[in-house]
Amino acid sequence: MAMIACCGFVSNSEMTHRDFIIIEKDGYNLVVQKDGPTLGYSPQSGVSIITVDGLAFKDLNQSGHLEPYEDWRLPAAERARDLASRLSIEEIAGLMLYSGHQPVPQTAGNVYGGKSFKESGAEAWELTDVQRAFLEKDNVRAVLVTKVESPATAARWTNRVQAFVEGLGHGIPANNSSDPRNETATADEFLAGAGGQISLWPRPIGLGAIMDPELIKRFGEIASREYRALGITTALSPQVDLATEPRWRRNHGCFSEDPRLVTDYARAYCDGFQSSTGKAHIANGWGYHSVNAMMKHWPGGGSEEGGRDSHYSFGKFAVYPGGMFSTRLEPFIDGGFKLDGGTGSASAVMSFYTVPWNIDPSGDNVAMSYSHYIITELLRERYGFDGVVCTDWVVTGDYPAVDKHWGKPWGVEHLTVAQRHYRALLAGVDQFGGNQDKEPVMEAYRMWVSDYGEKSARERFEASARRLLLNSFRLGLFENPYVDPDEATRIVGNPEFMKEGYEAQLRSVVMAKNHNSCLPLPAKACVYMPKRHYPAMTGFWGEKYQERTEYPIRRELVEQYFTVVDDPKLADFALVDIDEPMGGFGYSRDDIDKGGNGYMPINLQYRPYTATTARATSIAGGDPKESFTNRSYRGKTVTTHNETDLDLVLETKRLMGDKPVIVTMNLSRPAIVAEFEKAADAILLCFGIQNKAKLDILSGRFEPQGLLPFQMPANMETVEAQCEDVPHDMIPYRDCDGNAYDFAFGLNWSGIINDWRTKRYRHPQ
Repeated sequence: MAMIACCGFVSNSEMTHRDFIIIEKDGYNLVVQKDGPTLGYSPQSGVSIITVDGLAFKDLNQSGHLEPYEDWRLPAAERARDLASRLSIEEIAGLMLYSGHQPVPQTAGNVYGGKSFKESGAEAWELTDVQRAFLEKDNVRAVLVTKVESPATAARWTNRVQAFVEGLGHGIPANNSSDPRNETATADEFLAGAGGQISLWPRPIGLGAIMDPELIKRFGEIASREYRALGITTALSPQVDLATEPRWRRNHGCFSEDPRLVTDYARAYCDGFQSSTGKAHIANGWGYHSVNAMMKHWPGGGSEEGGRDSHYSFGKFAVYPGGMFSTRLEPFIDGGFKLDGGTGSASAVMSFYTVPWNIDPSGDNVAMSYSHYIITELLRERYGFDGVVCTDWVVTGDYPAVDKHWGKPWGVEHLTVAQRHYRALLAGVDQFGGNQDKEPVMEAYRMWVSDYGEKSARERFEASARRLLLNSFRLGLFENPYVDPDEATRIVGNPEFMKEGYEAQLRSVVMAKNHNSCLPLPAKACVYMPKRHYPAMTGFWGEKYQERTEYPIRRELVEQYFTVVDDPKLADFALVDIDEPMGGFGYSRDDIDKGGNGYMPINLQYRPYTATTARATSIAGGDPKESFTNRSYRGKTVTTHNETDLDLVLETKRLMGDKPVIVTMNLSRPAIVAEFEKAADAILLCFGIQNKAKLDILSGRFEPQGLLPFQMPANMETVEAQCEDVPHDMIPYRDCDGNAYDFAFGLNWSGIINDWRTKRYRHPQ
């Protein structure tokens, strides 16, 4: 065995060995060998290359010997077991951490060498002081990447991270991750992402409207290539919660309310993301194009009582009045855990924030991340899942008030932060989302030692380490975690990928109404497009939006298709673009100030709504910061923030008289269209797409083919009557043409769509 030093090659761009060459790159070197994988290493990390029988290996722990975990000839599982056995508890505790959100660069709230980003003069891809600290001091190796300046910047930042951690301890590479990145904004132009942003696709609920698992698999293949080019190796997706509660604000991240469709999508999505073929393949379907899929949120969200959001204590309870808890498991156990491809199963799951009310047979009403029944008895033992279980973000933190966003320790509010970590470990969790401080994990370890002994504690920590390391070994990260910035620029958002994403946007649009076949519209027809009023508002996360009045679709874009006129009398038709009703979050401080309990209806209509038929007594309730358990909002009235959108449609109809009024409605969840349907001659329902896609359909350049991924309720009474956990249990709206806006309904130019999709999903066998 020989060792070749990996630094000091400054005069030649390539160094030749008997069986491989070393190529100098920008900040890292590549070892290209004929009979083995290409190795990537940093000349500054201290890592050397070991040769055995002419084959090259990385000496990651700088011992001068080839350890089993460094030997790429061995199976990934064997390497993971070997490395787990070598790690200290402090190192394993770091593997169990998952960083907070990391934009690149961090232009606010962080420092570079003790200075702000602007003052430091740092390049956009440099590491912040906080990042260096949690990578070295806390041994964090799972980093959540958010907004990046460009693909090249993301790649260079990835290489900085990998070079930094390569020289630490056992040389464990970072496993960078991302929430879904491929969603678009309505104002984005086609090909806007080419060479810059990532390919642009509909929101997940829009992908659900396409009802084609093969397309979802293709999306996974494209997105995984883009992710790997950026240096991202774990996707915090797919979100396979069933959108059975129409008021839930996270329906936009779901695929549908239908279990069969979501199960098919879960399988296709994970196969697309995780599978590698050809030269990229390493073993068992995994390889250099693979991205770990972390399905969320085990054991299925979407049944939050009253539709309230569990990021806040006021939305902490999931309820099952229809007795269909087990249905929510189907996308996991029959979808993501039973893949068609060689990887076999999604590599990870994320448990949810909510307390599954009265599901645990022991009566233990705690959040899913703390439930031994949910994580160990169901997931591990009954369904045999041995992948990584990660909590949702900051479940172990404290929270200042029922309506304030930070920690989500639902059901274990009385425990300390360290005790919450211990409770989650006892439940079977491997990793803590949003915690980059190892001290609470170390304290939890000491608690385990005190209760069960050091041998048991070590075995428990090694079990998690093995799972976590396996997800990096299978992707080839220990051989080469580096990415080429030029390759990132070429791959991410390239024209081919952008084109496929845009076609998916077109396919996702649902034409719900086309009275008298008024669509498609003739080229250069005269269109009246009224400006929309956007009232000032505070968003869900506290972000502020200024009041404004402007065209909802850029006038210059519309003029590429039609002749825009300002006088309705001169128009052949009107185009009114509106958003879904913004009917509140289900909680109000004003109600508390008036002597109420704070709980309010969530309104899916534009006009004010009084919840006269809501539950008199809530199913679930109770919080240390509340003196009551009944969270009912019965009899209370809520207004909608954007009621002016309805006024805009009705006023436009008055101005247009008998001439067609076309409404394009931007949706993230079901909405009540009864208030304006009769005033609209055509209705397009859009799920996170570019405005250009709307115009391509209105002009006839593309025939609509989307199908409703959920029911559109007839009124708020049917919303109150439905069960949060039951799919397809509302009375759907029926329009003036006699069409019911039910699940899997949609029109094309010829009428109601009936094809292979509707046979499979609208009429289950």
